[in-house]
Amino acid sequence: MPRLRNKDKIILDLCGGTGAWSKPYKDAGYDVRLITLPEHDVVYYLPPANVYGILAAPPCTMFSFARTTAKTPRDFFQGMDTVRACLDIVWACRALAKLKFWALENPRGYLWQFLGRPAEVLRYSDYGYPAHKITCLWGYFNPPKKHKRKRKVTHDKWRMSTFLDKNRSADVRSITPAGFAQAFFRANK
Repeated sequence: MPRLRNKDKIILDLCGGTGAWSKPYKDAGYDVRLITLPEHDVVYYLPPANVYGILAAPPCTMFSFARTTAKTPRDFFQGMDTVRACLDIVWACRALAKLKFWALENPRGYLWQFLGRPAEVLRYSDYGYPAHKITCLWGYFNPPKKHKRKRKVTHDKWRMSTFLDKNRSADVRSITPAGFAQAFFRANK
């Protein structure tokens, strides 16, 4: 069987927002397809044949421990619609051909109660991120290697103004850190 060139390797980035997680693949010449709102809804997406890998990052809004507002109560049915759609795409791609890898990411929260223990629980600070954001990965993939030298995490102005500021949009706070994206790419080419 001939070896695939990067341009022939399809990577689906489901609920990828800015495409930060799939950026290393795109930079390396992979055929990256960003399936995210408002252009594409994973609930209605039909994947192509021969997908090489899948990155899925469904919104954590309904699964977050931080969701405590009574204005808009937690709705697991709504949250699971997107998670289920991502998993349906994984299942369809795997049924059509062998996937090299797939991973579903979500910050530590109530999603464990629906998907079971994640394959990996990691801190973004182990990949150069200046805060201890803990996230979980489910799926079939090679674990990303941590940086050898850990960056010291402090309660500095950046962290307080960017990571914890409630006035910043969830979209900004949910962007995948570049250090983690690179480490995941190196482990899953």
